[in-house]
Amino acid sequence: MLADYYLTLKALHFLAVIAWMAGLLYLPRLFIYHMEFEVGSKTYETFCTMERRLLKIIMLPSIIMTFGFGILLAFSMGTWSAPWFHMKLMLVLLLAALHGYLSRIAKQFAKGEGSPLSRKALILLNEVPFLLAIGIVFLAVFKPF
Repeated sequence: MLADYYLTLKALHFLAVIAWMAGLLYLPRLFIYHMEFEVGSKTYETFCTMERRLLKIIMLPSIIMTFGFGILLAFSMGTWSAPWFHMKLMLVLLLAALHGYLSRIAKQFAKGEGSPLSRKALILLNEVPFLLAIGIVFLAVFKPF
């Protein structure tokens, strides 16, 4: 029955992934700019609000939808035993772990503790979601192994 809705599930999965990736790519950039302001300043608090809203309003719903529609797609395609799917899932779980880590950094900013990472480290961290996405997309499109 799920196979009847394959294209709809796939479209919804793509849309959720796009929203999630936008947040994963934008949040570290917000942290980089956030570091420039003094704790307690109006601008510092504005960045805290922006980060919190990005996490709660965009990233949290989109990660839930990404996993939900992805699981339904996997069932509809019967891909649970495919080696390419295992690799893709591993990369997606790394993205989810990064999401959790970024959430923790946002909470540290909100407490006035700032980032545990340097500006340069945040700039490098900003590239990780895209690098993982490259692997995920190629595995999903070419289904190697």
